[in-house]
Amino acid sequence: MPEHTILQFILIFSGAALFASIFLYFKQPIIIAYIALGIVVGPKGLQLVNDAEQIEQLAHIGIILLLFLIGLNFQPTKLIGLFGPIGLLTLSTCLIFLLLGLSGASILGYSLIESVIIGSALMFSSTIVSLKLIPTTQLHHHHLGELMISVLLVQDIIAIILIVLVTEGGMNSIALSVASLLLKLVVLSLGSFLFVKYVITKLLFKFDVIKEHSFVMALGWGLFVAGAAEMLGLSLEMGAFIAGVSLATVPIALVIAEELKPLRDFFLILFFFSIGANFDLVASQQLIWQGLFLTAIIMVAKPLVFNYGFKVIGEKPEHSTQMGVRLGQASEFSLLVSFSALASGLIGKHASSLIQLVVVLTFVISTYWVVNKYPTPISHKSGQRKD
Repeated sequence: MPEHTILQFILIFSGAALFASIFLYFKQPIIIAYIALGIVVGPKGLQLVNDAEQIEQLAHIGIILLLFLIGLNFQPTKLIGLFGPIGLLTLSTCLIFLLLGLSGASILGYSLIESVIIGSALMFSSTIVSLKLIPTTQLHHHHLGELMISVLLVQDIIAIILIVLVTEGGMNSIALSVASLLLKLVVLSLGSFLFVKYVITKLLFKFDVIKEHSFVMALGWGLFVAGAAEMLGLSLEMGAFIAGVSLATVPIALVIAEELKPLRDFFLILFFFSIGANFDLVASQQLIWQGLFLTAIIMVAKPLVFNYGFKVIGEKPEHSTQMGVRLGQASEFSLLVSFSALASGLIGKHASSLIQLVVVLTFVISTYWVVNKYPTPISHKSGQRKD
């Protein structure tokens, strides 16, 4: 590893410790501290950390590990039973958010294709923010957590299809893309479950007295399937989740999940730092009113629409309201859609910067909203701090 990379890591984590202490002293969410640090010392700030692309790639491991750990706590039969009504709910809400975003962008004067891309990018909710702010016990063992995971997974599938279409310009082959994606999912899932049943499980039991072997085996399996998924044209996150679910059938799955949590948190710090480091504060100042306008649409519409949608499928009003708030932001997939569309020439720099601004604003506002209203692992209020 180059010396300058080591120095950047030193700066990031020592800075994270300082900013986290300051933010917690003033009773602010710790996630915001990492984003603020990225803005201040990143390539578009003081330029003390200037290799944002490398940091972003490393940060992506945090997302992969998060989805892998979620999969480890999810029994396959439980997951399959949730996808019927949740699939319809997610598709319908995504369509509503797409139309609202498209309308908002059109009002701001963007072209039809740019408005469609902006609306498409902003229709997703953040897997990282939503699941980072929900107590672990609630996420893994409660109905509310299972519903949120199901919505986010269906959204991820839609996002993957959208990115493929934007990148390849294949808007006329949607049916073929969907069929191909589903076939790849089935093949990868079936192969993963068979390999775990006949190979991984036997190896884990053979060397179960060596805890380090279980740790390395699980980590290697999760990253391997994530890599295989990307090679098939899926996403690293989807592959990691499939790897986790396939390994959830092993009796020691929950023990492995606990051992991997510190590693997940290490890389998630890098993820939130990279969000701030890639944020162009100068360019965003020119778009601040447009960004606030679209942010207001998202932050009002998503909680209301999700709240109503969950009630329609029979969920309790208090659960529906809470899930609406927790899912009420833009997504890291919004950034991927934006970057793909910009590279394909479908949108200009202004539209891409606008999407980025809205993502950061919704991340910040949503975090404050959730932390001050519902139980989270990072609440400064002892009564609401639950892990």
